Amino acid sequence: MDTQTTPLLDIESVDVDGAIRETADAASGTTRAQFLKRFAVGAGGAVAASSLLAPAASMAATREIGSSPTNDIKILNYALTLEYLEAAFYAEAVRKGALNSTNAYFAKVVAGHEAAHVKAVAATIRQLGGTPVKSPKFNFKGTTGSNNSFTATALALEETGVAAYLGQVAYIHSTAVTQAAGRIATVEARHAAWIRSILGKLPAPGVLDGVRTIPSTLKIVKGTGFIVG
Repeated sequence: MDTQTTPLLDIESVDVDGAIRETADAASGTTRAQFLKRFAVGAGGAVAASSLLAPAASMAATREIGSSPTNDIKILNYALTLEYLEAAFYAEAVRKGALNSTNAYFAKVVAGHEAAHVKAVAATIRQLGGTPVKSPKFNFKGTTGSNNSFTATALALEETGVAAYLGQVAYIHSTAVTQAAGRIATVEARHAAWIRSILGKLPAPGVLDGVRTIPSTLKIVKGTGFIVG
């Protein structure tokens, strides 16, 4: 049985221009120092993918931060930044056409899903009276042109995406936004199970999924940040 924890990049490596951290900090009301203290970043800056917030700690954070319609827009912009990242990753993989048939089919289907997620989240932000953040620029450093690097990165992306959505559930004010986020999160979980199956890993490795306020996005790629400005 595969019980390995997926290694993730630390936020400094991926979020080189601070786009993810800035939107996440705005949504959670924490400073970067408070975040690092609260969520105990481990050696090398990576957070263990299997870590879970204790229920009491989660409730305390909710009481401290609260929720509001304005905060919903900030949370959605945070989610939109992550959706931009995933959509760009899969779109580039499809454009390159370097993957084997199994991975190419996965990339094509998921690229369509992620593009739809981008539109849905942006539309929801506008409906709430907010302005969607613009997409950052990305450089995936060749990970979309190799089967091994593509599958490893896709796995980390999807599992991190699920945890990112789960990490914001307690802070959402609107029931409609909670439902919309949940419907996306479950699709991200299906993506994760699909890519795990392709890799020969157990589709559901544990009884509980991890929760992240700021995702440590993706599998370790030496010294590389995907968001470049």
